[in-house]
This record gives sequence, C-alpha cells and structure tokens, in this order.
Amino acid sequence: MRITLIKGEQRLQTGIIQQSLSGFYDILVDGQIVRTRARGNFRKRGIKPVVGDRVEFEDGYLLKVLPRDNQLVRPMVANIDTAVVVTAVKEPNFAANLLDRQLVALESQGIKPILFFSKTDLLTDAEADQLAPTIAGYEQIGYDVVYDRQDPFKATNLERLLTLLAGQTVTMMGQTGAGKSTLLNHLAPELELATGEISQALQRGKHTTRKISLLQVGEALIADTPGFSSYEDFKMTVQELPQYFPEMLALAPNCKFRGCLHLQEPGCAVKPAVESGIIMASRYENYQQFHTLIQNQKPRY
Repeated sequence: MRITLIKGEQRLQTGIIQQSLSGFYDILVDGQIVRTRARGNFRKRGIKPVVGDRVEFEDGYLLKVLPRDNQLVRPMVANIDTAVVVTAVKEPNFAANLLDRQLVALESQGIKPILFFSKTDLLTDAEADQLAPTIAGYEQIGYDVVYDRQDPFKATNLERLLTLLAGQTVTMMGQTGAGKSTLLNHLAPELELATGEISQALQRGKHTTRKISLLQVGEALIADTPGFSSYEDFKMTVQELPQYFPEMLALAPNCKFRGCLHLQEPGCAVKPAVESGIIMASRYENYQQFHTLIQNQKPRY
C-alpha cells in the first residue's frame, strides 16, 4: 500500500488514526494519510484520541472519536484485534510474571494474544530444556506460540505469523529490548526500523521506538510501540480476574461454588489441576499475586 500525505478535504470523512505527533493526527483513509488537528473542545471534554481510533474529520480538523472496541494503556492504542507479545528468553531474561501481566490485560480487552519468543538462539541447551515445558504450557492453554530453538526469525515462523495477522489491526507489545522492531524488520525489511542493543548494566534495552505508528505489514496494520520495563494494568476486580486465565475459566464450572476464586474455597477444581501439573504452577502463583495486588489497590475515583 502506497501512502502519501494530502491536505484535508472539505467533506466529512472517516478513517483510522495512524500516528499522533505534536498535536497533529495523521488519519489513514484508503491508503492515503490526511493530517488533521483536533478541535479545541476535545481537551475540555477530556477526549484523548489515540492511535487506532476510528474518527470523523473534515477540512483538516478531527471532529469525533467513534466508540472504541477496546483500548490498551501500555501501549496506548485502540481497536486492536490481535497483539503480538514479543517475549525475550534472554537479554533480558524471560519473565513469566511480566508475560502473564500482559496476557491478563489483553484477555480483559478481548484482544487475541500471539506469543513470539525472541532471542532463543542465545539459550544454552540446558536453558532451552528448562524453558521447553513453559512453552508447551502456553500452547496447551490455547495460545498461538511462535518459537524456534535455533532461529527465532525462521522463514516458516515469519510466514505463519503473517498468515495469523492477515486482515487484522495489530499491536506489538513487550518489554524494552525484547526485539519488537527487529521482528517487524524481518516481517517487512523495507521499513528499516531502528533497533537497539541491551544495556548490560541495567538489563534494559535502549528505547528505539519513541512514538506509536500503524504500519502496513503484509495484509495487516501493525503498531510499532515503545517498550517498557514493568507492566501494571489491573483495572478488573478480584471476581473478574479468574475469567482472564483461560485454563481456570475452563475448569470453573467444575468448582463446588459459583464465583470460586480458586484460593481457599473447598471443592475448587483449579487447585487440584495445579497440583497435578494440568495448570502451570507459575501461572497460578502469578494469579495469586495479581489477586493480592488488585485487593490492595486504592479505589479510583
């Protein structure tokens, strides 16, 4: 798709915010970009347009943000169908807790996650063997997992990923230095996105992506987004949290009590599944931690 910059037109149009920069909003319409500014009353009304928003505009001015299907806070994007969670297994080291935080956020917004494990070629054989049950565990839950021990960017993996993303509005997400821009460069080399090395002192990557933009990659629109070193987005209640662990949701009908939180309740079907290895212990431990975090959060008014 060829994208050119054109001036706003005189008639009411609809499009998708492709990029937000310094008070301007670039709107994607039929393969072209229309640069607009938001009306002054947006700020007064507390409306903050974000990348992915479907909007109405006219004569170079953004007039209305249409209702959102969903919205993420990190990254700040809206109306996303699928998220590729780029997860490094080394440099920075694999963090199951961070991965599960992202998965809960996506599940709560009805966004399909795809797990892409990067830097797998840096693993020793012993480290790869240790990680293998975790990879299998996420596949067993039902998540699409893209993983290759020797080459994370193997051609067949990239082809599979492009097929999974076709026709979707997608966001890349993952911690700084995980390799989001590197993955995008392999999917679409013509983008020539900047990539950065890991700071050995801080075990954090350099922020090479500083703004969010929707990019045409194959048959998908993909948001390249800044990374993060931590992730907290627990806006759900403790009663809602179990719904965002698919493996627990599947077993919940077998619990003795409706609304079981899978903690101390008698007749819980989840705890025996953890003990028998049907549910990953790391997932259950993270669930317990998230439950406590939500319970201890101060009310938001």
